[in-house]
Amino acid sequence: MTPYKEFTTRLKLLISKNPHLITTTLSNIFTMRLIGNKTHGDLAEIAIAEFINQYMYDFRSIHVGKDLYRAKEHEEDIKIINEITKAEFPVSLKAYGDGPLQLSTDKNFLMFPKLQQMGQVIQGHQGLATLWADSVFVDFSTHNVLPLIYDEKKQRCNILVFDHERAKQETTKIVLEEEGKGRKHPVYRFYDGAGDYICEVRYGSGTANALQRGLWTHTRNGSKYFDSVTGGWITYAHNQILVKLFSHALIATSSGHEAAMEELKKDLEAQKKMSVLT
Repeated sequence: MTPYKEFTTRLKLLISKNPHLITTTLSNIFTMRLIGNKTHGDLAEIAIAEFINQYMYDFRSIHVGKDLYRAKEHEEDIKIINEITKAEFPVSLKAYGDGPLQLSTDKNFLMFPKLQQMGQVIQGHQGLATLWADSVFVDFSTHNVLPLIYDEKKQRCNILVFDHERAKQETTKIVLEEEGKGRKHPVYRFYDGAGDYICEVRYGSGTANALQRGLWTHTRNGSKYFDSVTGGWITYAHNQILVKLFSHALIATSSGHEAAMEELKKDLEAQKKMSVLT
């Protein structure tokens, strides 16, 4: 079991015993969409890092921060440390709507060109073995992505983790598909033995933007390759008091923030006392 897999297994156990903790956290995260359509993504990084520090005693989390972006070795938003084994690993947080999900930006534009070199259809044991052994795809299973998926119309959310290893093992065919509905660039789509969609690699030219390249999947079309850490969909409600708190905090002084922090700490301790933490 990889360090990240061990972490998500422990997270799933914690949530199964204390669903109220993650329901509160995700409700607050997606409430941030009332402030701005992209606000929730940045705040999710801070919230999940703090969730880990408060409720997962054997793990510690550090929010990497945007200022370190250019120095990042991996695509990461938070770094997690297992306090028992001392293993450290990066995690990329994704707060996406239910549908297309980017797993890797492939920032060096290598994946699509490599597939092009191998042809329009890649299949058979030898062809796939050659692909997985290539340095461009050797770390296909090492992307630690924690997707917070939301369905705004139904006001529900889900933490869905893509099973890279299963996807790799069950891929039987990779096919080049040209331009399609709503798509200007070709993609290589991965399919399993039943002909079901697994994931895709999008056009990788240097002129392509972040949404036109990299490794992608789809939370609905590729649903059987996801594991729900939350045990399925969680219904959430917008926390209007949180929005008001933010508006007041932005014009308050640090002494006011300090007083509010003391009350928030008391609330967190109360939640811990009524929970079974692992």
